[in-house]
Amino acid sequence: MTSKEIRQSFFDFFENKLHKIVPSAPVIPHGDPTLLFTNAGMNQFKDVFLGSGNREYKRAADTQKCIRVSGKHNDLEEVGRDTYHHTFFEMLGNWSFGDYYKNEAIEWAWELLTDLWKLPKERLHATVYRTDDEAYEIWKKYLPADRIHRFDEKDNFWEMGETGPCGPCSEIHYDRTPDLSGGKYVNAGVPEVIEIWNLVFIQFNRKVDGTLENLTSKHVDTGMGFERICAVIQGKNSNYDTDVFMPIIREIERLSGIGYNGELIDNNGIAMRVIADHVRTLSFAIADGAMPGNEGRGYVLRRLLRRASRYARNLNFSEPVLYKLVGILVENMGEIFPEIIQQRQFIERIIKAEEENFLQTLDRGLDRFDEIITRIKTSGETIIPGSDAFLLFDSFGFPLDLTEVIARENNFSVDSNGFNSCMDEQRRRSRDARKVKFQQVDSVLHKEESEFIGYSESVSEGKVLSASENRLILDRTPFYTESGGQVSDTGEIILAGEKYFVSDMQKSGNAIIHILDREVEPLIGEIALAKVDLQKRKHIMRNHSVTHLLHEALRTILGSHVQQAGSLVSPDYLRFDFNHFEKVPKEAITEIEVLVNSKILDAIPVETMVLKLEEARKNPKIKMFFGDKYGDTVRLVVMDNKYSMELCGGTHVKNTSEIGAFKITAESSIAAGVRRIEAVSGAGVQKYLNELIAKVDEKQQNNVELSEKIKSLEKKLEQFKIEEFKQAANVWIDTAYKIDSIRIITRQIEVNDLDVLRSIAENLRNSLGKQGVALLTAVMNDKIQLVCTVTDDLMKTIPAGQLASAAAAAIGGSGGGRPHLATAGGKDLSLLPELLKNFPDIVKEKLGK
Repeated sequence: MTSKEIRQSFFDFFENKLHKIVPSAPVIPHGDPTLLFTNAGMNQFKDVFLGSGNREYKRAADTQKCIRVSGKHNDLEEVGRDTYHHTFFEMLGNWSFGDYYKNEAIEWAWELLTDLWKLPKERLHATVYRTDDEAYEIWKKYLPADRIHRFDEKDNFWEMGETGPCGPCSEIHYDRTPDLSGGKYVNAGVPEVIEIWNLVFIQFNRKVDGTLENLTSKHVDTGMGFERICAVIQGKNSNYDTDVFMPIIREIERLSGIGYNGELIDNNGIAMRVIADHVRTLSFAIADGAMPGNEGRGYVLRRLLRRASRYARNLNFSEPVLYKLVGILVENMGEIFPEIIQQRQFIERIIKAEEENFLQTLDRGLDRFDEIITRIKTSGETIIPGSDAFLLFDSFGFPLDLTEVIARENNFSVDSNGFNSCMDEQRRRSRDARKVKFQQVDSVLHKEESEFIGYSESVSEGKVLSASENRLILDRTPFYTESGGQVSDTGEIILAGEKYFVSDMQKSGNAIIHILDREVEPLIGEIALAKVDLQKRKHIMRNHSVTHLLHEALRTILGSHVQQAGSLVSPDYLRFDFNHFEKVPKEAITEIEVLVNSKILDAIPVETMVLKLEEARKNPKIKMFFGDKYGDTVRLVVMDNKYSMELCGGTHVKNTSEIGAFKITAESSIAAGVRRIEAVSGAGVQKYLNELIAKVDEKQQNNVELSEKIKSLEKKLEQFKIEEFKQAANVWIDTAYKIDSIRIITRQIEVNDLDVLRSIAENLRNSLGKQGVALLTAVMNDKIQLVCTVTDDLMKTIPAGQLASAAAAAIGGSGGGRPHLATAGGKDLSLLPELLKNFPDIVKEKLGK
């Protein structure tokens, strides 16, 4: 069987057992700060085991992409040197959430291995936890007692952490020894007898005091190493000899002109296996949103890439070569993991750029390494000091494990403790030089469940479910919790007559936690009033909705390869990161701005709908992002008849006209192949404009280009004001003062241009249609400007010019104009409130009432 056939037969087998075949989660575990990478099939179901989430199905099966670079399951130094260690691998798994248990899990494992895949029964061994008599008795139906082995907690008891769900496990091992004498090697970590499947039975909860209690529901969590089972079924002693790896290795042979013999001690073979493994890890991690960098998972990827690049040098490659292997990987695995097809060009360019950067310093680093070796040899030592290893890292980009690889090739070792001391000292200096703000993540998963109602409400009542120190949980809340780049809401909560400021929000399980400015009384069951800072929320909504328009504009102007690589949506500005391989030219920036602003001025309704994730995946127009963690149902945001369609849980405007205006303030590079745009919208444009004006005044410059830019922004701002008051017109009309059937509107508004005030009055007049009078006022340069307008049917009875003249006289001014629209002015600001209050009386007087 080919590897594709093996994988598909696994799916078919469990689908026939009524399991739902679910897609792999990304290798970047978004939403789980405890992990650098997804390292097991259970990661995407962690919330189910913790009791904080559920699924629509009780049985599931999948193949999960996993990355492991350390820990008991992997030793980086063994990758490529033995037959079965990898940094990237697939884990086939089947799952039961409170449905079937040990009997079915063991029965079906045996059926799949022996009946469908025809593995020799005499070569299979099983292990059970030392006290798990239940599993032992089940296994006796299939295996003799001498091939059922009991082990303690280290090997056969699975735990998620120090507390929480846990339970015994039963492993299945395959004996490769010629004489079937491998029983003594079970769990010995040797390739002659290898673990192929682990069946975990989650039945306990580990309490804080270390004791175990029974769970109300029992679960099954299994994991089978795909590469290992392929080697067993295909009769290979090494995972690398299967059709999972050999296409990549054959391409390395072709490019290098060096043959692969499969021998473990052959240095060329080691290099090819390391490269084949590391290219898989890099490709899948980049496809799912990770990038090589200097911290966290980014540094892990950079280490792997540089390690593989150094091994490529051993095969006489002097130019970038790793990126040339991505195509072969896509051909072999793209069908089951289409994300590497979609991101192929991006993956290749990122890897190539990283290779080029490293190769620029590799030769100089190797020269320095030779100098270090020569110096040490003269003193009769064989240990490279930690300070020298740190120099290679700090000046030439050599990760410690790369230095250790080169040292081993020269029969030297490295003082890793000394290296770590140098690293710690550098970190200390860095900490002293700058202050870093860390967001503390709750270590306790709350059991309470809160309902978020903020899509439709900004003020609501909620019942107190929990209160501890300055943390408050309500059963329902309008406060949004930071997610998908959008920052958390702030506001206030009133409880028992006390007002608390909500400074931040956090989520723990299904509980939404309000972080308050001080300790709160634990008034469980009491009703609290939650009020979001609506002004801030509106700024955030404008910036979030325009981010969607920006994303689509980037794809339209720059190309469909553009994908979001991160974002920040705050009340003051937005930040959008995307994959692109060159600076965005000024002409393209202008085109992007024009396109986005055209969508704003088109006053497009913003629609949201909820649909099944599977349905969303089938629509290629719907954009999904690595930064979001999706459940079975998702929320879709649509603008302009499918122009923009994105899965998004954030808050948005109801119409694009509410955004007002859009301006890009900066465009820059943040990593190889990743650009960043910073921008403002709505009131942020006015603030940006004011800052530009202030800079001009401060420097006393008469920069024509800048002046034109300011004029352009002023025009956009004028249009924003007009559109904003268009939206308010209906509210004004509904609340107008009435004399018989005549509606009278009086408003003071904030504008700085009389023409804008006239435009707003004209729009209001059109909205009134008939039987309407309006007086709009604004303070400009310490003077009052008035615009009075009347509908056509009233122009002869109460001309606008007469009304404007009478209104101006009331504030010590004068003016007049045409019957339908007239302007006037006055200087006495103190009389303006009285005028607004008494204007209906002026209308009555002119009507003769």
